[in-house]
Amino acid sequence: MLSNSYKRILVPIDGSKATPKVMETAIQVARLNDAHLDILNVAQVNQLADGYADILALSEDQTFDLVQLVTARLRDLKEEALQAGVKSVDIHVRFGNPKQVIAKDFPLDHQPDLIVMGRTGLTALERVLVGSVTAYVQRFAPCDVLTVRI
Repeated sequence: MLSNSYKRILVPIDGSKATPKVMETAIQVARLNDAHLDILNVAQVNQLADGYADILALSEDQTFDLVQLVTARLRDLKEEALQAGVKSVDIHVRFGNPKQVIAKDFPLDHQPDLIVMGRTGLTALERVLVGSVTAYVQRFAPCDVLTVRI
């Protein structure tokens, strides 16, 4: 398994079918390196809503409910990591463009040494429309990126 003295590992998750395998890999690398693990979900509420924001925008109550749901799931993943032997885990919910948040904004704030993510959480059509988040992160992240095959 990967050991390169990584001390801060970021694992962005999107709730796709890739999440369990990505988490398993991130947990293994964090344990091996005795590293801190940051679990991140980027909520992109209006992903394809350019020009239709008024129609597709969530109300304050809907946004609150979404954040509560995502936070509960992240707490479950945090507990899974702690139970597996990771000593330090934080969870984060951010809003925005996942590409920008994962590759640039979050690393600026938290300085990860490694980002562990799945090849894709999108369907083929979504990749064509919005592009691959993983490919973008691989190009622009300021640290190593480990891509987990699903």
